Amino acid sequence: MRTAGEATDGPAIGSEAESRLHGIGVSPGTAYGPVVQVAAPVEPPQNEAPAADPAQAAEQAVAAFMRVAGALDAKAIHVDATARDVLKATAMIARDRALHRAVAKHLAAGQGPATSIVLAVDDFAAQFEALGGYFAERVTDLRDVGSRAIAEVLGLPVPGVPDFSEPSVIVAEDLAPAETATLDRSLVLGIITRAGGRTSHTAILAAQMGIPAVVQVQGATGIPVGTPVSLDGDSGEVVLDPDPAAVEAQRERRERLAAALSALSGAGRTRDGHSVALLANIGGIEDAELAGPQDLEGVGLFRTEFVFLSSETAPTVEEQTEIYRRVLAPFGDRRVVVRTLDAGADKPLAFADLGPEENPALGRRGLRLSQARPELLDAQLEALANAARATGADVRVMAPMVATTGEARWFAERVVAAGLPKSGVMIEVPAAALRAEQVLGEVDFGSLGTNDLAQYTMAADRMEGELSSLLDPWQPAVLDVIAAAARGAKAAGKPLGVCGESAGDPLLALVLAGLGITSLSMAPSKVPFVRLALAHHDLADCERLADLALAASSAEAARQAVLSGAAAELVQLL
Repeated sequence: MRTAGEATDGPAIGSEAESRLHGIGVSPGTAYGPVVQVAAPVEPPQNEAPAADPAQAAEQAVAAFMRVAGALDAKAIHVDATARDVLKATAMIARDRALHRAVAKHLAAGQGPATSIVLAVDDFAAQFEALGGYFAERVTDLRDVGSRAIAEVLGLPVPGVPDFSEPSVIVAEDLAPAETATLDRSLVLGIITRAGGRTSHTAILAAQMGIPAVVQVQGATGIPVGTPVSLDGDSGEVVLDPDPAAVEAQRERRERLAAALSALSGAGRTRDGHSVALLANIGGIEDAELAGPQDLEGVGLFRTEFVFLSSETAPTVEEQTEIYRRVLAPFGDRRVVVRTLDAGADKPLAFADLGPEENPALGRRGLRLSQARPELLDAQLEALANAARATGADVRVMAPMVATTGEARWFAERVVAAGLPKSGVMIEVPAAALRAEQVLGEVDFGSLGTNDLAQYTMAADRMEGELSSLLDPWQPAVLDVIAAAARGAKAAGKPLGVCGESAGDPLLALVLAGLGITSLSMAPSKVPFVRLALAHHDLADCERLADLALAASSAEAARQAVLSGAAAELVQLL
């Protein structure tokens, strides 16, 4: 087993040519500090002897998994709602009886205890990766659980982020969600990982927590512990032993940016007064309680999955009403856009299993599940209507994974029947984007989920880190699809927002505004910079920048064209 300070990939770091590393910036901001390396996962001894008593070893392995689950539950008590949901979902993996049975099978076949855990985890990881979607997202969690269980079986320290007391930059092969969710924000200046992707849990949680992060940095785990590094969560650059003058320039830029951001407040609008609403993405009660007091115009995406995914039985209308009431209350009369249950074969529900599918990412998920089990949707809509009446909130409900006009009409009719005033659709399937005028003609608004839209447009699994360049929201083909949806929304006379990753990029926000997007929803920490970007440009400027991006031949060229054409006052702060 390697210690936290040993190199795990790449050549030795130290020459001038190796002083700069490059990855993908996934959480904005800059940071400077010493490196803390996360210990590598615990692995079984080589040529581990078979268990003397396989049945007893199986019981011990189950006990180890249960201790892991208990430790994760204990951590969940002290974190916010988003992190709590992640930890509880990871604890459920540790309690999975099918995983326990797989370990027992390998023990019975003559493998050692730790080796049996590795083989069982490998079995499940292969299945998860083949299923894609939500399952693929959980492979990192699964391997983290396995490594923790091995440590318990072998009596070794649990792997993960080591204890440290000095503000530092965390570096890892990848961070399991359980690790990211429990980081001490007062000590973690930034995050660098060798693996990961734009929509990985590490990226999402880092942005939610306001921690600058860069992923897909080759050579990251070879950086010696204690090495001072600077990182830029926008450009993706990591500099080892940076020049003091460069560090000072980065600090000054942070101060200029902070001053510029503090000078602006209120609704999002361009310099000439064109409105672009700035909204928050939230995933639970504590997210809502944290976002509510902030300078936001409301919520553009409330993900409701947490209400369902941790339940063995369908939550009652009464249970849901109380949860939604607590989410809506912090926003007063501001809008809260609620995405109805986005689950299905790739986000399995114990109480709504539609059976196995060859390709769950293209299967009965989102609204398709709701059409197969309409009682789940009707109960959710009833609870949302109850909560809206109790709080007086401006609740707007949208359906995920809508592909046709008929689906949009079906959903809108159920929303009206529940007594809710406004229905909408997520446009994350190219079919809906291309037929946006007709689809949006059936509802009151639309919202582009650019993460899934990029995945389906580029035929690239959003959880496959090696395909991150294809999933870049600057890809001209993805921008073409967004532009088509915006033209359709304008023709239908309906507002169209964006609630995917691209909404929080200050430069891309200008392009989206120029394409006709009317609202942008993002992690709350990203709102001030987007507000600033809009304030430095007229609508005509945004339209010009959109034309530049659409004319580009690659994602990199699109971003560079917009960067070159944007206001100097903004570029100096990037």
